[in-house]
Amino acid sequence: MAFERLRHAAGSFGNIALALSHRNYRVYISGNAIQLMGTWMQRVSVGWLTWTLTHSGAWLGILSMAEFLPVLFLSPFAGVLADRLDRVAIIRITQLIGCAQAILLAILVATGLVSIHILFALVTLLGINQSMAQPARLALIPTLVDREGLPSALAINSIVFNAARFVGPAIAGVLIARFDIAAAFAANAVTYIAFQISLANLRDIPPLPVRVAQNALRASLEAYSYASRHPGIAPMLLLFAVTTIGTRGFIELFPGFADSVFHRGPQGLAMLTSTVGLGAIFGGIWMLFRSQIGGLTTIVIANTLVMSLATIAFTATDSFVMALPCVFISGAAMVITGIGAQTLIQASTDRSMGGRVMALYGMIFRAGPALGAVIMGSASERFGLRLPLAIGALVSIAFWALTLHRKKAIVTSLEDPPAGEDGVIAPTPAKSGA
Repeated sequence: MAFERLRHAAGSFGNIALALSHRNYRVYISGNAIQLMGTWMQRVSVGWLTWTLTHSGAWLGILSMAEFLPVLFLSPFAGVLADRLDRVAIIRITQLIGCAQAILLAILVATGLVSIHILFALVTLLGINQSMAQPARLALIPTLVDREGLPSALAINSIVFNAARFVGPAIAGVLIARFDIAAAFAANAVTYIAFQISLANLRDIPPLPVRVAQNALRASLEAYSYASRHPGIAPMLLLFAVTTIGTRGFIELFPGFADSVFHRGPQGLAMLTSTVGLGAIFGGIWMLFRSQIGGLTTIVIANTLVMSLATIAFTATDSFVMALPCVFISGAAMVITGIGAQTLIQASTDRSMGGRVMALYGMIFRAGPALGAVIMGSASERFGLRLPLAIGALVSIAFWALTLHRKKAIVTSLEDPPAGEDGVIAPTPAKSGA
């Protein structure tokens, strides 16, 4: 097959072909890329609709909270479902709900019946829906590729996500300008259909391990206990949580920095946002050329330090020209650490725990930046924007030092798991035909 030959040529292209040689992954990522553009179209459209309805910055914050807050409460339950039920079926159901929500929003806007309270309710519904889907989506990836292709698959996911962050808002802006907000919501509904087609074409997904039935609470506690006792997963999740809260939330503070620190207004905000996004894409591309899991622990720990130092440098400069390289480096390091941590955790997690452990990761990934932004934003009212962010980066450096001290045990635990035991992901043959 053509893709088998592509796999053998992987030595020339890093680890890219190791993921793309798997038919299921190619099918999944093609639909996911389209739907992620719709996700970003929706976020921009909701923000613009909120502003046109209220002209209130407070409502902008409330609508953002409505989308991301449910993950704090629902992730454990969603993780249990991802370990018990068909993950593809879970994703398909949540995609249907998301599509229905987008269609309803389009109708309400087109007919002039939408209100801020209705919008809040529908965004909350979307947040609940995404919280239920995320563990299944994260846990599905290792079943679409083998262990060697996992780093590449996660890097491609990151590139697609960050590329959609550019393309989706651009499409939404054109649709809103030429038609109206309802058109952007309708276009988002179409992207769900594309993803449904991809999901319907997945074949031969490995079955979940058979486990003794437990109630949801006990199953969730089992996963927390498993992760907290694991010599590699526990310190990696802790480092990821601290750095996510301490440094990743600084993107939410860009409006304040662009206006009150660099005095560049909306144009400065756009440049900061675009630059950190470009850095994220660069980091994802760099990770594509990683050919193995070995050495990822060193990369994650090193880039945690790089990200923290770049954040401190960003807070220390008054020069906008100097600030841009700082956010580029920080954006690249964020993605490198995120992909690396996710790869290590997924590759070493017992398959029967995959959904629940990735629910923990997903909860940190989604809620951490928002929590960090709330903490630093509140502190900035008294101490200004720079000091809280610098303190968050310094705390991240302190946890970097603690993790560095435990590096040898983490490497042994995450990079060299017992092959094929206890459901740990091991290299498995995969169909590579077109």
